[in-house]
Amino acid sequence: MDVRLTPDQQLLKRSVREFAESEIRPHVMEWDEAQHFPAELVPRLAEQGLLGIQFPERYGGAGMSAVDYCICIEELARVDPGVALLVAAHNGLGAAHLYLFGTDAQRERFLPPLARGEQLAAWGLTEPTAGSDAAGTRTTAVREGDTWVLNGAKTFTTHGRESGLMVAMAVTDRSRGSKGISAFLVPRGTPGMTPGKKENKLGMRCSDTSEVVFENCRVPADHLLGVEGQGFVNAMQVLDAGRTGIAALAVGLAQGAFEAARTYALERRQFGQPIASFQAIQWKLADMATRIEAARLLTLRAAWLKDQDRPRTTRESSMAKLFASEVAVRAADECVQIHGGYGFTKDYPAEKFFRDVKLVTIGEGTSEIQRLVIARQLLA
Repeated sequence: MDVRLTPDQQLLKRSVREFAESEIRPHVMEWDEAQHFPAELVPRLAEQGLLGIQFPERYGGAGMSAVDYCICIEELARVDPGVALLVAAHNGLGAAHLYLFGTDAQRERFLPPLARGEQLAAWGLTEPTAGSDAAGTRTTAVREGDTWVLNGAKTFTTHGRESGLMVAMAVTDRSRGSKGISAFLVPRGTPGMTPGKKENKLGMRCSDTSEVVFENCRVPADHLLGVEGQGFVNAMQVLDAGRTGIAALAVGLAQGAFEAARTYALERRQFGQPIASFQAIQWKLADMATRIEAARLLTLRAAWLKDQDRPRTTRESSMAKLFASEVAVRAADECVQIHGGYGFTKDYPAEKFFRDVKLVTIGEGTSEIQRLVIARQLLA
């Protein structure tokens, strides 16, 4: 594995960084404080190819690699993790599930609007009583003639109120446990599907997270996504790749926190000199940079293995997500500490990184679940 970026990847990195600095950074705190979903940014993200990163050009995507995807997510998260989450959830969950397991007809119909950024995708797995135990899904889908009737609710759904298409998991055969869960395509506006409570979150507040309720929601039989009863298995496969994206998000957040801390340390003067001249601060910055680089390499390795067409990267993606997310928490904490009292105010980016970071140890599998996944892989 060659960890050096190619000239094209270096250009991609610069391009996304310039976009994030010019189009996102001026609005970060405005969007955060208002909990404003930046719908006005979505067409600009689409123009950059960021809403169809890994999908083939035949579907309107950019046809990039998994490593390219991590580069894009990291650069967005370096400026605003909430916007990075918007892009990661769209590409890596809902749209990815459709691309990986949809029929040719389903892809031709539903994927181009997503890849072109005309619609956002949502992915409904988590429920009020089924979080880490995703196999405990209670939402049901009952076949009635040429339709499926969905009843239940999903929670913590990214783009729950903003999506044009949702992939929802539902129980089709309770007697078969996790092998009785199937996936369904539910377009926006389908009668019986309504957005519920919008969550008032600690961090990543520009990202839409909300409940979605199904009440006798009817979808055509051909909206079954994948093989009946394979929805849960397919969802776990989607998460394999999705966790690499969250790892990249964590790396980008950590990098942003490190850069903010370094800038402040060079500017802030105490006892007649910049605090960056004090060994205590230097060691903090050295440790942050070292851990971030290690997390980045773990993330790129998982992405590279996916690009080699390895069928499963469960262990590698879980390792990357676990390590990168916990490195990011440490980096955000040290960023606040280096800022001192100013790190506790909204005048500097430290406090927002501190609020945003906790989600990366929770979303797409908590750190505890990642350790279970890794252990099972090691002991299998």
